[in-house]
Amino acid sequence: MSNATPPPETPFARRIFANRTLNLRSIQAIGYDMDYTLVHYRVGTWEERAYARLQALLDADGWPVADLRFDADSVIRGLIIDSELGNIVKANRFGYVMRAAHGTRMMDFVEQRTVYRHTPVELSDPRFIFLNTLFSLSETCLYSQLVDLLDDGKLPGVNGYEDLFRKVRARMDETHVEGTLKAEIMADPARFIELDPDAPLALLDQQRSGKRLMLISNAEWEYAREIMEFAFDPFLEKGTTWRDLFELVVVGARKPVFFSHTLPLFRIADEDASLFSPVPGAIPGPGAYLGGDAARVEDYLGLSGSQILYVGDHVFADVRMSKSSLRWRTALILRELEEELLAIEAISPVEQELSRLMAEKEDLETRHRTARLELQRLTLHYGMESDRTAAAIQADLDSLWTRMEELDRQVAPLAKRTAETFSSRWGTPLRSGYDISHLARQVERSADIYTSRVSNFLYATPFAYLRAKRGSMPHD
Repeated sequence: MSNATPPPETPFARRIFANRTLNLRSIQAIGYDMDYTLVHYRVGTWEERAYARLQALLDADGWPVADLRFDADSVIRGLIIDSELGNIVKANRFGYVMRAAHGTRMMDFVEQRTVYRHTPVELSDPRFIFLNTLFSLSETCLYSQLVDLLDDGKLPGVNGYEDLFRKVRARMDETHVEGTLKAEIMADPARFIELDPDAPLALLDQQRSGKRLMLISNAEWEYAREIMEFAFDPFLEKGTTWRDLFELVVVGARKPVFFSHTLPLFRIADEDASLFSPVPGAIPGPGAYLGGDAARVEDYLGLSGSQILYVGDHVFADVRMSKSSLRWRTALILRELEEELLAIEAISPVEQELSRLMAEKEDLETRHRTARLELQRLTLHYGMESDRTAAAIQADLDSLWTRMEELDRQVAPLAKRTAETFSSRWGTPLRSGYDISHLARQVERSADIYTSRVSNFLYATPFAYLRAKRGSMPHD
C-alpha cells in the first residue's frame, strides 16, 4: 500500500481552466505581474479611494461633484463605455448589446434594442472603451454619474459625452501619476491588501522545481518593494524574502510596449533606488531593473516563445500583448472568477429547476407547432390526412398554449434570479444571457489558462498537464 501524501482536493472555485492545453512541465520561466496578480487589493476600498481622489480633482475644477458617492455595485469588469452616447453596455461574444445603461439609468429592452439594433460593439472602434481591469471601476462609476449631470445641463464647457470621457480619463491618469493613492497604500497596506498566505508557497514550489521566476510590473521600485514585503515576507522561511523568489525583478516596465519595443534599461544599484546604472547592452545577471524590454529578457534567459509563461490580470497589456508579440504562453488572473463560481454553485438548484422547466417547454413547443401544421393541412386540404377533427386539434392547441403560458410564469422569476447572479444590474462577468460575454471572448482569445488567484497553482503543482476541453459547437 502506498504511503504517498494524497493530492489536495481542488475546490471548484480555485481551479485553473484551460482554453489551450498547457504542459507546465515544459515551462522553463514564469513572469508575474504584481498588482491584482501577485498582490490582491480590497477592490471596494481601493476604488473608493481612487474615486475620492478623482472627485477631488474635478471638484477643484469647479464641477458640481461634491455630493456624488462611489457605488461599488454599479459596474463590473468587462463592461464597455460607449463614449459617443454616454452609455455603459454589456455585450455577448458577438458584440451584440444585451444590457445597457445611459448614465446611471438602466435602459429597458425596447430602448436598448432601438439604440443598438444596428450597432454591435467593435473594440477597434475608438468610441468603445473596454473595461478590462479592476482599476477601471471607479472611473466608470463616476463617468456614468457625470453623464447624468451633463444631461441635466450642469457641466458647462463639456462638449458631449466623448469630451466628458476624455476629461475624466485625463484626471484619472493624474491620480495615478501623482502617487497619492500609492502613498496611502504604503502608509496602511493592511487596509488595502487582501493577504494570500498560499501564494508564496506556490511560487516556491515552482522555483524549487527548476522554473526561473520573474516579476515584471509597471509599478515603481519603492512601491513594489514595500508591497511585496508586506504581502509575501511574513509567509516565507525566516531569513528569506520575496527577492529570493525572483531571478529578475523588472519595475517601471511600461507594459504593453515592454513586449513590443526596445526600451532603455537601468540597473537598480541600491535598495532605496537612489542609484540607477544604465545598462546599454544585455541584462548582466540576476537582480532588480528599471525599464527594459521583453526581447532582452528572452536573450538573458536563453529562452523564448512557448518556454515562457506570463501571468497577469490585464487582458490586453499582460496576456494579449505577450502572446501576440512574443508567443509566450499566457495565464490571466480574474479575481472575481472565484466569487462568480461560488455564486453559480449556490444558485445551482435554481439552474437545475430552470433547465427542467425549459426542457418541458421545448417539448410543448414541438407538440404545438406540429399540431398547428396538422390543422393547417387539414383546413387547406393538402398533405397527409389527419385522423382528428379540426375542433379536436384546436382544443389540443389551446391546452398546449395554456401550459406554455403557465411555464413562462414559472420560468420568469427563476431566469431573473440566475441573470442577477453576482450583480443585480449586470449579471456575471463571463456570461451574457445564454451566451458568453464579450469579456469571456477576450479571455478565450488571449489567455491559454485562467484562474482566480496565483495560489491556485498550489493545487495544480508545477508538473500539471492542463488540458483544454474538446472544442464544441451546438451539434456536438
